[in-house]
Amino acid sequence: MKPTLLKFGNPNAKLKAMVKRLGVRLATFTLPAGYTCPGAKECQSFAHRETGKITDGKETLFRCFAASAEAVYPSLRKMVWHNFELIRAALDKGWEDCAQLIQDSLPKKFDVLRVHVGGDYFSEEYLKAWIHVAKQNPDKVFYSYSKSLHFIKKHALPENLVVTASRGGKFDELIDLHGWKEALVVYSEQEAIDKGLEIDHDDSHAAFGKENFALLIHGTQPKGSAAGQALRQVKKLAAAAA
Repeated sequence: MKPTLLKFGNPNAKLKAMVKRLGVRLATFTLPAGYTCPGAKECQSFAHRETGKITDGKETLFRCFAASAEAVYPSLRKMVWHNFELIRAALDKGWEDCAQLIQDSLPKKFDVLRVHVGGDYFSEEYLKAWIHVAKQNPDKVFYSYSKSLHFIKKHALPENLVVTASRGGKFDELIDLHGWKEALVVYSEQEAIDKGLEIDHDDSHAAFGKENFALLIHGTQPKGSAAGQALRQVKKLAAAAA
């Protein structure tokens, strides 16, 4: 009987820009947004597994784009929960089993893997599994954004597991304490300029950069929110420039 494996995805439009510019083969892995994000605060959002209905956290300032995508696409919800259930079942046996599951499931041909388009390192044992997989594949680049900084601080990550600290979470003080590379969501290009940050338009800063950078607000934002108003302005300026 063929073993049940994790499911990996292909680059979206944003990531395809990096693929084209750098000539790399890129794959993605994702888990349920919100449900697997213990460090989330300002971007905390959940898409109901069955209905896709979005629920935002009490301190949410801008909605997680991955949760917004899950809300729209039932096939995506099915995939992320498939992955989460397999990961949890493997972790019940130990992080080594989880690492083996990931290793057995990896795409055959890729150079770069974005770990968690949605979701995060939801436990220390799960993080240890990815650390092991990265060490077993030194010729590949694994990268992710993370707010699970309380787990990351306990481990020396291999060079090919590139984690960008995502500001706006419960453990932001660790970013300043350790001087980690960080990503900050901004509401306009001018805000990024004022903060002295480049905007990462294709994830190349996240995967290969060494400096802090900004991410321009995107996704679907709650009506009437400051994030929603900012997103409308971003779209208006983009349309005018087209």
